[in-house]
Amino acid sequence: MSPTRRSLLTASVGATLMPALPRLGRAQAANTIRIGVLNDQSGTYRDISGPYGVECTRQAVQEFGNKGFNIEVLSADHQNKPDVGANIARQWYDQGVDLIIDVPTSSVGLAVNNVAREKNKAYINTGSATSDLTGAQCSPTTVHWMYDTYMLAKSTGGAMVKAGGDSWFFITADYAFGHALERDTTNFIKAAGGKVNGGVRYPFPATTDFSSFLVQAQSSRAKVIGLANAGADTINSIKQAAEFGITRRGVKLAALLMFLPDVHAIGLQTAQGLVLTESFYWDLNDRTRAVSERLKPRLKDIKPNMASIANYSCTLHYLKAVADMGVAAAKASGVDAVNRMKAMPCDDDAFGPGRIREDGRKLCPSYLFEVKSPAESKAPWDYYKLLQTTPAEEAYRPLNEGGCSFIRS
Repeated sequence: MSPTRRSLLTASVGATLMPALPRLGRAQAANTIRIGVLNDQSGTYRDISGPYGVECTRQAVQEFGNKGFNIEVLSADHQNKPDVGANIARQWYDQGVDLIIDVPTSSVGLAVNNVAREKNKAYINTGSATSDLTGAQCSPTTVHWMYDTYMLAKSTGGAMVKAGGDSWFFITADYAFGHALERDTTNFIKAAGGKVNGGVRYPFPATTDFSSFLVQAQSSRAKVIGLANAGADTINSIKQAAEFGITRRGVKLAALLMFLPDVHAIGLQTAQGLVLTESFYWDLNDRTRAVSERLKPRLKDIKPNMASIANYSCTLHYLKAVADMGVAAAKASGVDAVNRMKAMPCDDDAFGPGRIREDGRKLCPSYLFEVKSPAESKAPWDYYKLLQTTPAEEAYRPLNEGGCSFIRS
């Protein structure tokens, strides 16, 4: 992870000021694209993207090659705090960063969205789940890559209801992401004739003990406990549910946002049988296996997941747009850069062919997986079996239902 001529890692920053970026000469600055990876480097979501997302970004820069302009990659830790994330984004944009990517934690993602709109700078969110990024808070400078709460609710939540899980209790992280995921899943449950028996919202990111919430969920007599959280919170919820023997009593757990590293941390003995949705799996096809193999020197013993490798995918597409429109035009206007990205078809080894919709929603298939049992797994990271695929054009909320302000029906 040492800095190179083409990639620069900025250390984690505090809540107030971050170090000034290295000054470039006028000619060099005019011919340099700066990409800032803003994510959780030390907290709940670190293992989902964090340093691995930075390395996936650098892999994209390496594969893109020399197209006549320089590229720098920077990173910072937003600490899952909206004010920290917004401050870093503002300083980065003011100091010459052209694109910010990643930004997990929906409250932070929405805060950075406002800064990008204000500064007319390109912003590709790969880490936040809230579907409001292409709905009520959409922006012409923003692209939302890979997944959102509507897609997760439709795939995982819809599948659980069809399988008989028609009564739910939610354990929800009390911030924008958790609220949106609970809302979107509830809509699918009720549309299918199910009901919600209750729920509890817990302080994020200050909670590690979920025992009292699990007891409440069990007392509700719901058939499904919906975990409207992610990362370490999901891991702790599932481990503690296993300790209480909740699943042995016939209650199902719905991990509404779960990633491959979460399964790895929990272990197949506890995670087996869980149903979850991802838009990428390293062993899905020849292309996903190929890109995962290319990333091996950077990620070592870790396999990419949909969050980390989304940085690879979106960076490649953005750089292709820059090469197509010219560096000066891309640097001058985030709206124009995003419009050029929307006009160009997407295709890479992580997600295959796709497109960016008018509201900024990147479309790709969603895959419903079941976690294998220890006996079914034949090798390290061989964790998923595919249950069903939702095509890209069907996986996300219809364009005319999002309420995006700059979309004309």
